[in-house]
Amino acid sequence: MRIERRSLMRLAAGAALALTLPPRPRAQPLSVAELRIIVGFPRGGPLDIAARIIASPLSARLGVPVTVENRPGASGNNATQDVVRAAPDGATLILCGPVNTINTTLFPDLGFDFVRDITPVAGIARVPLIVEVHPSVPVRSVPELIAHARANPGALRVAYAGTGTPQHVAIELFQHMAGVRFTLVPYPGSAQALADLLDGRAQVMFDPAPSSMPHVRAGRLIPLATTGPARAGVLPEVPTVAETMPGYEGGSWFGLGAPRGTSAEAVARLNAAVNAGLAEDAVREELGRLGGSPMPGSPATFGAFVVSETARYAEIIRIAGIRAG
Repeated sequence: MRIERRSLMRLAAGAALALTLPPRPRAQPLSVAELRIIVGFPRGGPLDIAARIIASPLSARLGVPVTVENRPGASGNNATQDVVRAAPDGATLILCGPVNTINTTLFPDLGFDFVRDITPVAGIARVPLIVEVHPSVPVRSVPELIAHARANPGALRVAYAGTGTPQHVAIELFQHMAGVRFTLVPYPGSAQALADLLDGRAQVMFDPAPSSMPHVRAGRLIPLATTGPARAGVLPEVPTVAETMPGYEGGSWFGLGAPRGTSAEAVARLNAAVNAGLAEDAVREELGRLGGSPMPGSPATFGAFVVSETARYAEIIRIAGIRAG
């Protein structure tokens, strides 16, 4: 999908403007008794899984305990607000993902600007979404899903982890491009949505691989497609949605951010610890089992990626006519 140059330029200009704003109090290099990773969704979902995977290597390399705190609500915005208001001492981080870049467009009155108010620390991993169905649903491919949805408008209940999540945007884009209508059922997080899908109370999900792969491997869910530009290494036999609908692309990613004003020294230490953790065989294997590809790099590289993702999702939301309500 082509992103308008003007959208990207506006966001890049906004990021540059943030650098000229009065700085918040600067902290000393990381010297804290404990590190907290705040997750804006319930335990057991993809963001929570990513936080817990990276917490152990972070703790080992920084020499402090690392705890994961789940603060669900308001499509992750409550958790982000808490981190924006936290002291910029390197002790409080947000586990971020596409939901944060999506919310920038969907919720114009947040009271904070994610690009401006959260300092990029490090990327963790990229993962595809899996388009999956309960075994009782009589479809085994994307063309069959489209045909069934067209013949039965609104009959398929599609569970997803709340407004503004990459799942939500992926479903809306699918409906727009395929010309179908589902009944969308929001949940506080992927764990609750998956529970209802596994019980048959919902029929379809577009879910990040980490939370769904155990159920796909066990045969409890049927994968129809993945949403990346190429087939997922963890499910090479499963086609992409784009093989049926050229131009379709979705997915998720995970990273860490800190309050604006966190010192460059603290950010550098955190970034080095994350990158070192991602180089560990055990971490790479754990991510791989869940369909994730490590996403190492500098804070600047991750920050540029966040700006680009914000522009990309803004265009998708505009084209598909997605609304927050």
